[in-house]
Amino acid sequence: MIKKGLAAFILLISIFSCKKEASKTSQEKVEIDTMSKTEHAKSLFRPVDTVCFSSNTTENYIIALQWHKDKIIKKVAQNSPRQNDKLYEDYIKIRNKYILCLSENLVKVLIDYVNYYDSNSNSYKFPENVKKLAAELKKGDLEFREIGEGYTEIWSVPDHYFSIFRDNVTADYNSYIEQLAKESEGLYSADAGIVISWKELGDRTIFWENFISKYPQSLLLPRAKEIYDSYLTDYLLGMDNTPTHEHSDGTLYDENRKEFNRIIKKYPNSYVAKKSKELISLFDAKVPDEEIHKKMMDRNSK
Repeated sequence: MIKKGLAAFILLISIFSCKKEASKTSQEKVEIDTMSKTEHAKSLFRPVDTVCFSSNTTENYIIALQWHKDKIIKKVAQNSPRQNDKLYEDYIKIRNKYILCLSENLVKVLIDYVNYYDSNSNSYKFPENVKKLAAELKKGDLEFREIGEGYTEIWSVPDHYFSIFRDNVTADYNSYIEQLAKESEGLYSADAGIVISWKELGDRTIFWENFISKYPQSLLLPRAKEIYDSYLTDYLLGMDNTPTHEHSDGTLYDENRKEFNRIIKKYPNSYVAKKSKELISLFDAKVPDEEIHKKMMDRNSK
């Protein structure tokens, strides 16, 4: 009798275990099927086109940006550095097109953005709709950026590209992308004046001079030279609202003379140092302002 009872008990346990296992298997199958359907849906999804349409919403463009970012990250992991150089160029074009579309959609917000600045508290006070838009842009690694003279634009966050392509492109591209990430952390100029310090401008100019020398065959050379020429001109002569000298009497400002001497001492063999020496000599010799500008703009002596 005891043996029969024990056998029945074991049978019940076996049946219960089988049902439990079957239930577990069924649940796992449902989860796998759900995952498969989700992956299938993702594979079929296509973002809105880069051609701007007023019917597309901010959310449409943000989803598109996220989709392209995920796609690029997967490709970067599979590609060679040289292939990723090309991928970087293509990706920039795609993002810029979407940013243009977003800017068209949000043109009123961009125009009104500076009006949200409260001079009493020395800070911005945004309405809820702008706060929500800023949060939405952040999902696409974008931000509102005031660029001076009442203008606001939509920019990629500084480290967006470098966070994706870091150490996965050729050396010149890696250096280029990293430097652009650093330089876009804040405004360079606004309201016809240089915002960063003279020292930082000097160091940036040296960086691009070294980049040009180090990577003479780089496909990035034209862009690097353009950046370098712009920085060098600003470093030597300044901008309308931040000149390096007094126009009325041709006196070089002390802070700029000090900065030029720093560059001359630290980078004596650089072209920046050469032009800085030349500029100091010209001002000390009381050469007319117009003639000094002409000489400083001359790149043929490089």
